[in-house]
Order: sequence, then structure tokens, then C-alpha cells
Amino acid sequence: MAAGLVLGLTLALGFVAGRLDAGPPAPTRPAAPAPAAHADHAPGGLQVSQDGYTLALEPPALAAGRAGELAFRIVDAAGAPVTRFRITHERLMHLILVGRDLTGYRHVHPELSPDGTWRVRFTPQTSGPLRAVADFWPADADRAVTLGVDVPVPGRYAPRPPAEPQETIVVDGYTVTLDGGLRPGESNQVLVWLGRDGKPVGDLQPHLGAYGHLVALRHGDLAYLHVHPAAASRPESVVAFGVTVPSAGTYRLFFEFRHRDVVRVAEFTVTA
Repeated sequence: MAAGLVLGLTLALGFVAGRLDAGPPAPTRPAAPAPAAHADHAPGGLQVSQDGYTLALEPPALAAGRAGELAFRIVDAAGAPVTRFRITHERLMHLILVGRDLTGYRHVHPELSPDGTWRVRFTPQTSGPLRAVADFWPADADRAVTLGVDVPVPGRYAPRPPAEPQETIVVDGYTVTLDGGLRPGESNQVLVWLGRDGKPVGDLQPHLGAYGHLVALRHGDLAYLHVHPAAASRPESVVAFGVTVPSAGTYRLFFEFRHRDVVRVAEFTVTA
């Protein structure tokens, strides 16, 4: 994913769930990753139209707890649907779905119809406004584009406050620890350590072309960042990211990793 790669992300980090007694043994600290591509662009996902492209959402019929379909098109400046896209990080389209309170995170990959309509089925966890962030690269564009739109889910909405920061959590038996002090406007190294049963997890599987995947959303406006880790020729129990956030504030960070053919997500609350 690319255009939304922009935002950057300075975090004084913490996770959202339970804490472990001990983190995984520390392997050799990796070299600092190169700055993320497109780091000079403005934050992504804040606009429904950008660079001559618009996210045109079909009126959804969604309900909390029920499977439904989300359909949309990317249209050009003339209003014509875009039907040709480049593959970025192994997919033509990356779609982030998350509540306005940054709960219920989903990262999905819609299917493209010949008429330019993208469709994906999913089940909203709760009522209230969802944010949909589409990250894609039109075939005729010179860079990727990230657009965002609110999606209504009828019913009573009770937003949750941001979770308290924690450095280490457990996700399905995996110890996940975040390491790295970050400052707004600077390129910083963030390390994510993984362990299981008291041992480092050194056999991560590729996920979207890398050994880890990071998405961050800024609390309030849901400005979007998506970065991949430093290049690695083999999996290790620590994944390094080069990240830069444009401003102080609270961020929600979602670290995706794949192990034993299952993709899991560790969720962080981060203060920059």
C-alpha cells in the first residue's frame, strides 16, 4: 500500500490488551529501516477526493452483527469508473474498515468487477459510523492514492475512549512487545518483538509481501499511515519499521503478522 504511506507515526507506545510476565528474548537489533516511500506527502485517508480520483460509495445496507456488503467505485475527474489498477503489496486494493472510535479494525481486499465496482462482504461489530480507507494505485497514475469515507451502521452509538498504553500484550498466545521512542516530524525506528511459550518466534510467514504490516490511524480525524518493515531476507522474531508522525497526538497502531498460516493483529494505543 502506498499513498497513505505518508502520514508517518511518532509514538510513545502502548498496546491494548493484557500484559505478559516476560517478553521474548531479545535477538540482535536490526539495522534501521530506510525511510518509507511517499514520506513527503500529506496524511492519507482524510479526503473522499484527491489527485483527480473520488471514492464513490454505493448506499450500504449494513447492520451490527449481520453479514453485509460494501460496494464502491473509484471514479476519475470526468466521473468515469476506473477499471485498471496496479498491484501494490500483492493486492489491487487495500481497504481498512474501523469504527470512528478506532475499534473493530478490519483490513480487507475487495474484488473488482468489470464495470469498476469493488465489493467486499463483512460483518460490522457495532452500530455507529465506520471509516473506510481505500489505498490503491490507478494504472494511469504516477503514485498511489488513499481516500477515506464514512460508512453508516444504523443503531445506537456509544464510542469508547482510547485504550490505555501498554508495552506488551498477548494475542492468541503470542507475546507482542513494542519498542521505540518516537518524536513528531522525525524518522524513528520502531521494533516489534514476537514470542510464544517463552521463546522468540523466528519463523514468521510473509504477509502482503513482507514479514509484518503496520497501519496507524490518528485519533480524532483518523488520518492514515501504512508502512511495511525494513527489508528482510529471512523471518526474525523482531520486525523493524521506520516511521514518522506529522504531529503530536494519540494514535491507534495495528500490527499485522502471519504465523502458521493465520494472520493476527496486535492493537496499540500510542501517544506522540
